[in-house]
Amino acid sequence: MASFLHLFLFSSLTIIFPSLISSKSFTTLTQGSSLTIQDTLISKPGSIFTAGFFQAGENAYIFSIWYTDQYEGSYTTVWMANRDEPVNAKETALFLRNSGDLLLIDAGQVTVWTSNTVSNSSVQLELHDTGNLVLTNSDGQNLWQSFDFPTNTLLPHQEFTKNSILVSSRSKTNHSSGFYKLYFDGDSIIHLRYEGPNITSVYWPNTWITLWSAGRSTFNDSKIAVLDSSGYFQSSDLFTFMTTDYGFGPQRRMVMDVDGDLRVYSLDTHSKTWQITWQHTSEPCRIHGICGENSVCVNDPEIGRKCTCLPGYKIKNATDWSYGCEPDFQLSCTNASASGFIQLPHVEFYGFDFLYFANYTFESCKAACLKYCHCKGFQFRFLSGYYNCYLKYTLFNGYRSLNFPDPMFIRLPSDNLTKYPNPAQDVILQCTNQVAPLERIYQRKKDGSVRTFLLCTLAIGAFQIMCLLSYMFATRKRSSRAVHDYQQISPGFREFSYAELKKASKCFSEEIGRGGDSVVYKGVLSDDRVVAIKYLEKANQCEATFLAEITAIGRLNHMNLMEIWGYCAEGDHRLLVYQYMENGSLAKKLYSDHKLDWNKRYEIALGTAKGLAYLHEECLEWVLHCDVKPENILLDSSYHPKVADFGLSKILKRSGVDHSRFSRIRGTRGYMAPEWLFNLPITSKVDVYSYGIVILELITGKSPTGGYSSDGSIAVEAKSLVNWVREKMQESDGRSSPTPLKETVDPSLNGEFDIESTEILARVALKCTEEDKDARPTMRQVVNMLLDQPNDQVGLRKCSSVNFKRDNQ
Repeated sequence: MASFLHLFLFSSLTIIFPSLISSKSFTTLTQGSSLTIQDTLISKPGSIFTAGFFQAGENAYIFSIWYTDQYEGSYTTVWMANRDEPVNAKETALFLRNSGDLLLIDAGQVTVWTSNTVSNSSVQLELHDTGNLVLTNSDGQNLWQSFDFPTNTLLPHQEFTKNSILVSSRSKTNHSSGFYKLYFDGDSIIHLRYEGPNITSVYWPNTWITLWSAGRSTFNDSKIAVLDSSGYFQSSDLFTFMTTDYGFGPQRRMVMDVDGDLRVYSLDTHSKTWQITWQHTSEPCRIHGICGENSVCVNDPEIGRKCTCLPGYKIKNATDWSYGCEPDFQLSCTNASASGFIQLPHVEFYGFDFLYFANYTFESCKAACLKYCHCKGFQFRFLSGYYNCYLKYTLFNGYRSLNFPDPMFIRLPSDNLTKYPNPAQDVILQCTNQVAPLERIYQRKKDGSVRTFLLCTLAIGAFQIMCLLSYMFATRKRSSRAVHDYQQISPGFREFSYAELKKASKCFSEEIGRGGDSVVYKGVLSDDRVVAIKYLEKANQCEATFLAEITAIGRLNHMNLMEIWGYCAEGDHRLLVYQYMENGSLAKKLYSDHKLDWNKRYEIALGTAKGLAYLHEECLEWVLHCDVKPENILLDSSYHPKVADFGLSKILKRSGVDHSRFSRIRGTRGYMAPEWLFNLPITSKVDVYSYGIVILELITGKSPTGGYSSDGSIAVEAKSLVNWVREKMQESDGRSSPTPLKETVDPSLNGEFDIESTEILARVALKCTEEDKDARPTMRQVVNMLLDQPNDQVGLRKCSSVNFKRDNQ
């Protein structure tokens, strides 16, 4: 019945909206049959998607896949076969031949697209509710599928591989291939590239920083990425993200948009609109080629991106900024005095320098540009204590931002300089939302369809919406109940009401910490206990984190592990209540004005090792923390460390760890063990590696991530930090002198440290950060090395027991 309603609804809509003309709908295209311009293929079993001929212009059609329902007043395409060669209506069809090949033939004469498949057995073509168009044979083998050949859209669970490329459309109304591409390059990194008519440049990851600093890794050969149905994207180069509406439910699609921005859209079924739930940049002017040559991009708070021609230049095409602007003047190449410069404050043109001069004066830079006829201007930039001169032969990728302090100087004829009082000319595009007509050889047949069934369509649509709302309400109620019905799991562990925690925190007024998806507030309970209240800001996205924290930390009891006292799971609110730590995180103390002396650092290293050893070896189950870093090591009033934040932790049977159970890479860049990068089995040694990096931070005061070190210098990469300390240790061993090792100690200590304990910590850290996980010690062995005790055999005992029970399990 549901399938019939979907088919009826779609048939009615295609009569009402002429952009899609449908007379026959199929669920399967069999061998020897065809789809004409009027026919459609409906996805099974839920009719979510439709395949057929999408109208791209006047008598111009593209064989496409689109969402069956209309959103925002139009149909949303997700795949196109012939986007760069539309067909016309006369005698055009998609044929499934007896040979097993799919052919798209225009006007009964010209083959414009083919699947290039052959089969000795019978074949059929079906469209799945995932949006995947699949050609299979009688043995169930997939001969061809649209998921292997994406156009500008990636759907959930559609693998993006080394052979995949997402290419933007030319414009919102022109579906032909545009200038922006998402692809895996030869370095195994996923990139965004502008590929215009004359210029090609990569703009993401940023080319002026190292790939590792951008959170990427070239140490993989799989070249695969996927967006799952919960809104989590994961790539083999370590790039990951979660959509703002993370969680199962809404339809999603990742699109290489016409403006060069990579975005994820989620469907709001109530408003029937697509909402942006992730985008690769919030600075559209940083995207290369966005305004074309000889122009400047400006971020307008009301309309977003705005393009302007440079002074002395005029727009080439009033309907398309990609053509940029052209000079409205002529420069003399023989008379340097005939040229002058106009200053554009806060403007930068990225790239296209043909000469660079360090420590130059303004007059010297100006004279250098005037020597060359092809010099269009120069960037005069203050950097590293002096001014640098960059001569430009092309004015491309221009943008204006108050965050960019240095000016750009544009070369113009001297006698025209006074004509340009304004630094730039504002030009408004003459845009249109109409479908652009495309000339075709053949005339389209008259459409004699009568627009009927409108009332039936509206009634069926209203019925479907009511059913959907009822289902969502019931699902939400069950989910809320499942989370809410926790039992008290220990004498001090309880469920708080939202009103209690709001009162305890004085309406969440005193913020003491902040993470990627949470804010921590200070509070005082009714029994006068001071607590830290962790408020998960996006409850739907953080459900996994919330459950992980309770199931992991609620089962543990150790002086070097954070103690949790309760939780709140009321409606959409998810809060966790911890003991309050007076001295905050290790990261805060290590890189703040309140420096840690050497004795405190050594005790912190020892206490952290004890906490991790308890997790790994003193329980009948392994608890892997998976995110050991200074931000997750908290310090009480006596600077005793407590390992905290178990949102990424994993509880595993001691009989063995199944790597396949880790659905995604976990941890923080700079602290992650090589096993994550190379898809190797995950054991407790990943925590050992992270611990080793933390110890190197305690010794050197240098961060392995993109932040700053305790002496104010830029942080180093983890691998460089390990290699540097290892080299200094080898030098010390070779000389029988600790002098080289002393050079690694945090300068902020002013020489007040013990060299013997420094050597112990350094040796432990280097053992923990070995590339081979089998060469790393266990955390129990680390504790013994720091205590200088023999490696006693530690017996297993059950963690402090609490029974954690959920309803309906």
